[in-house]
Amino acid sequence: MSTSDEALALAAAQGDGGAFSTLLSRHYDRVFAFAFRLTGHRAEAEDLTQDICAALPAKLRSFQGTARFTTWLYRVTVNAAHDRRRRAATHARAAEGWGDWEVARQAEIADQSAANDWLAQAMQALPTDLRDTVALVLGEDLTQAQAAEVLGISEGTIAWRMSQVKKHLRALHQKEEQA
Repeated sequence: MSTSDEALALAAAQGDGGAFSTLLSRHYDRVFAFAFRLTGHRAEAEDLTQDICAALPAKLRSFQGTARFTTWLYRVTVNAAHDRRRRAATHARAAEGWGDWEVARQAEIADQSAANDWLAQAMQALPTDLRDTVALVLGEDLTQAQAAEVLGISEGTIAWRMSQVKKHLRALHQKEEQA
């Protein structure tokens, strides 16, 4: 019988390197895939995943074992993505008005976004709360109850958010068909 994620997390929090290594090998790909769904960019998802892995030993000290480890890990990932977005927004505000270099950089970012497939673009157009929700429910195949637990909101709010996602996607599709 293999050791549960929760037991490994508690052991890793106490400094067990083997337990930490096992957790990483079990969940690295999951964290990366979820980070990619949240960010929409491979390089940013790679950076985010590395940041999470580097911070995980310290963060594991706060793992209580009252929730599933994957639920806790999704929450850590969502929080890290939000922190990264806030830092990027702060950096963008600081960089405004830097002339041609900034214009060229922004154009490059826009070109990269345009190269993503339709769904990735549609997810980027969603508000952060809707993007987080759809990444958990559709991308990670969590139930609405599980997604509600990860995000710390009610299951009814998850259902409402998913209906909003559908409305956004329908509107985007209609707009593209009219163009």
